[in-house]
Amino acid sequence: MHRSQFELGASKQSSLQFTFERLPLGTVANQTKIIRKMTQLTGLDRTDFALMALLQEDAWLSTKELAASVGLAPSSVHERLKRLRSIGVLHGAHAHIDSAKVGFEVEALLMIEMAKHDRDLVDEVLHKLSAIPEVRSVYVISGRFDLVVHVVAKNIRALKDLALDRLTRGMGISKIETSIIFESRRHWGLPIPSE
Repeated sequence: MHRSQFELGASKQSSLQFTFERLPLGTVANQTKIIRKMTQLTGLDRTDFALMALLQEDAWLSTKELAASVGLAPSSVHERLKRLRSIGVLHGAHAHIDSAKVGFEVEALLMIEMAKHDRDLVDEVLHKLSAIPEVRSVYVISGRFDLVVHVVAKNIRALKDLALDRLTRGMGISKIETSIIFESRRHWGLPIPSE
């Protein structure tokens, strides 16, 4: 697997290095074809992809550090980032907080079956679920269940109260099946090609 390495400017005492691995796409020629196709489909170029890869790894990089990494002036990088935000590619930067370390000892996936499959009702339920602070994410899915809801709770009793009191009342939910998450691994970034 090839690696591309960008050196960040010497603005910090020890030069930062960012290394990301290219997708296992075969030859460099194949990868170039894939990037060319992605550029045609999205209107984004190699530099945009490089900036996205860097930001996925560390969203706190300054414009100056990003500019040094991709070989552009900070003002050009600033304009590119502004464009990526305006077209909806970049949606912000978020701090990942360890839920257990702040008192939420339980994580669970709630598989939900709706009583009716009405688009307006599903949209309303999505809106209501998204407003509950313990809800991390909501997915509309195909298959046996209609929704999967990822939640955190302080303990099992709080999870029970959340499921039975706050999720079932007035939402058109006919069934909830709960799976406790014992352990998880997350990958936050997308597989963005590098060359």
